[in-house]
Amino acid sequence: MNTLEAIIISIVEGLTEFLPVSSTGHMILTQGILGVESDEFVKLFTVCIQFGAILSVLVVYWKRFFQTWSFYWKLLVAFLPAAVIGFLAGDLIDSFLENVWVVSIMLVIGGVFMLFADKWFNKPQEDQTITYKKSLMIGLAQCIAMIPGVSRSMATIVGGMTQKLSRKTAAEFSFFLAVPTMAAASGYKLLQAFTSDTGMQLLSENWLTLLIGNVVAFIVAILAIKFFIDFLTKYGFKAFGYYRIIVGLVIIVLMFCGIPLEV
Repeated sequence: MNTLEAIIISIVEGLTEFLPVSSTGHMILTQGILGVESDEFVKLFTVCIQFGAILSVLVVYWKRFFQTWSFYWKLLVAFLPAAVIGFLAGDLIDSFLENVWVVSIMLVIGGVFMLFADKWFNKPQEDQTITYKKSLMIGLAQCIAMIPGVSRSMATIVGGMTQKLSRKTAAEFSFFLAVPTMAAASGYKLLQAFTSDTGMQLLSENWLTLLIGNVVAFIVAILAIKFFIDFLTKYGFKAFGYYRIIVGLVIIVLMFCGIPLEV
């Protein structure tokens, strides 16, 4: 993977990480189009650049993210279900589900679901307070996103809407929840790299590429967050649903055509 390819992949990561379109699916499609083999460094790179995306949330919402202890306890409650399942069964889930066919099919299924999500769940109540119970329900919804191709953003936002939160409130809490969730997942992968000779070699030889990737992902993610909040508030999920269906079908067609695609 050269520097230009790293920048393109980082742009895709920044654009798709917080949109309900599955960043995994787009990584597969982008790497396939670019002809980038999913080797150990590429896998490490796609994990590491998530730190840039995480930082974008802290910058955009820095006044609101640093709140009372109650806010952090609610984030912890929402974070724990996926953390526990990921710790206990993450490798098993990956071994069964982490393949391109699962990702593409879930893109299509998720897209169809999103065509009706607003009609089914967009019924906000006047009180938009996020309670511990609502936090837990959003956290349970996030567990669905452990299936590759299911957008973490979509799962948590819809989870919030089932608790009578508005699309904007649910989306913002989804962004906040992304910080500990993505930091834990990325940190775990990075720790594995630090504790292996191969991982340390990859980090030392490619630190500049990793730095460029994080900077690009950070800048693009800031723009994506601001766009998404405005778009979701005005228009809802339907456009993202159609988009997911198209991307999923494109991946399926490419697979049938024999083009090598990897998670």
